[in-house]
Amino acid sequence: MGARKPREPLSRERALAAAIALVDAEGLPALTMRRLAAGLGVEAMSLYYHLPGKEGLLDGLIEAVISEIEVAAAQADATAAGSDWRTRLRGRFLAARAVMLRHPWAPALLSARPNIPAGVYTYYDRIIATLLDGGFSYRIAHRAVHAFGSLALGFAQEVFRPAAAGGATDVAVAEAELAAMAEALPHLTAMVAAEAHDAADPTLGWCDSQVEFEFTLDLLFDGLERARD
Repeated sequence: MGARKPREPLSRERALAAAIALVDAEGLPALTMRRLAAGLGVEAMSLYYHLPGKEGLLDGLIEAVISEIEVAAAQADATAAGSDWRTRLRGRFLAARAVMLRHPWAPALLSARPNIPAGVYTYYDRIIATLLDGGFSYRIAHRAVHAFGSLALGFAQEVFRPAAAGGATDVAVAEAELAAMAEALPHLTAMVAAEAHDAADPTLGWCDSQVEFEFTLDLLFDGLERARD
């Protein structure tokens, strides 16, 4: 009879990896300390040593996603080494986008958290460095960061967002509500009808598709090029 394989010790990293896997599969509402502990094969109280309650767990989820973005962005930077500022930033932002598409719950959670992970500052510092290397002043770099907004982190902050953090965006319900108000909102209703997303176009929300994301990036980059000149 073979020796029993020792159980992997509980750690913050292991707990967060399990939490991300759970939320990816079932959404944020499914995540509780008790549910996470059960999946890890530990008592719920054991988690509190590594993650101080549900709020600490949610902050940890965002920290983990930002770390994933930093790794992906660094790989994109290495691939684009020697390229112009536009190519480098585009690669960085699309790398962040790929992470968000893997974790579609992350944009709403990040927008709702009161604390900003330290990794976000490091990430934006590299963006500013890229702009300075591209010949922009600090003044224009500052304005660029404002213009990029959450696009730099891979998602668009939507004007119309039917779902709150942790909820599911029901596109059919949202569009039905708009249709019911078609007479009062003729232009908004017509725009939504005209801009139906292609099924092959990855989305992060009701109005945050890959095509729209890349279009907006290119629009901003074109404007920055003109501002520099």
